[in-house]
Amino acid sequence: MFHRSKKGFLEKRSMLMQEQSRPVGRTHMLDEIQEQPAALRRALNSAVDPARQVALEAKQRDVDVVIIAARGTSDHAGLYAQYLFQYLNGIPVALATPSLYTLYGTSLRLGRALVIGISQSGESPDIVEVVARARETGALTVGITNQEGSKLATTAQHSLFCNAGLERSVAATKTYTTTCAVLAMLAAFMPGGEPLREGIEQIPELAAAALKSEENAARVAERYVHARDCVVLGRVFQYSTAREMALKLEETCYVLATPFSTADFRHGPAALVERGLPVIVFAPPGRTSAEAHELLQWLHERGADCLVVTEDERLLELATVSILLKLPALTGAISPATGAKQGGNHPAQAMQTSVAELLAPIPYIIPGQLFAQYLALSKGLNPDQPRSLTKITRTR
Repeated sequence: MFHRSKKGFLEKRSMLMQEQSRPVGRTHMLDEIQEQPAALRRALNSAVDPARQVALEAKQRDVDVVIIAARGTSDHAGLYAQYLFQYLNGIPVALATPSLYTLYGTSLRLGRALVIGISQSGESPDIVEVVARARETGALTVGITNQEGSKLATTAQHSLFCNAGLERSVAATKTYTTTCAVLAMLAAFMPGGEPLREGIEQIPELAAAALKSEENAARVAERYVHARDCVVLGRVFQYSTAREMALKLEETCYVLATPFSTADFRHGPAALVERGLPVIVFAPPGRTSAEAHELLQWLHERGADCLVVTEDERLLELATVSILLKLPALTGAISPATGAKQGGNHPAQAMQTSVAELLAPIPYIIPGQLFAQYLALSKGLNPDQPRSLTKITRTR
């Protein structure tokens, strides 16, 4: 007993000494943002075999729907997977409603479903409950978590581990991108996902390139030191990026950030726009480029303060400020599963989407993470320890 106590004391003292020796302005959040290329490489390497096994079993069971249960940052990764699985694999995807399970005792018929629970800690009771109930009804269940041996990992039939390493900051960064990467790996092994596999191997390089935006993000963040609210926009695959960016601003900077799909934004919320309103727009090259240009023109005419995250230099003239990314070029394009596999009448070949666009949410959130971290510091806040929050959130 004494030996264990002494060991615990020494570990705490070591952590305290590490904290005291940290450079001024250096945060765990920044360290973890910068660790993402290595974390992504570990996550992808470890996910190959279990993802292949899950995909094989899903095919054997003739899975015809995917249900994803998650909260917070994990829910945003699930939102990315919702778009990706539907586009690549032609499988309907729904985001679960955990409260119906835990508060109302609901059970669904999920015998031909793949149910994925996502929790960084693996200890969120409501997510574990969804997976447990789904398994009881015959669903194929998968837990995606950063903690081996967690309740989620032991409840699900299969586990995919993020292998992000210890994340000290309350604000999730590397666990978000590794979760997205693991989900992309799973989609790549499902029917229709094969063309994505080569691109997935380049995700760590995409993240490394995105990290080069740090100086730009830090400089731009100073402009918004007095911001108290903003709107964050993205569409299709980037909608999850907008949601995650908004959460980072709320939890680390105490900015009331409201995310919208750019399409939904036109259905009412556009009335919020007035001169000087900060609007953050994620606008990668691809099928949404023309709409992004039109939207930025509209915002520009109304005097909105637009921060644009993009690789497309043509959009810069419409931005108030920008974070310009220079990402490695990825080859290849993929047709939507609905046209290619179900005999749809629309020309699937003409509707191809680039591999780069499908994977862009992973590198694109990185400048957003950097922006939030530096904005928090500019406001005199500690992004590692937001008020009223803890690293593990247990909801039922």
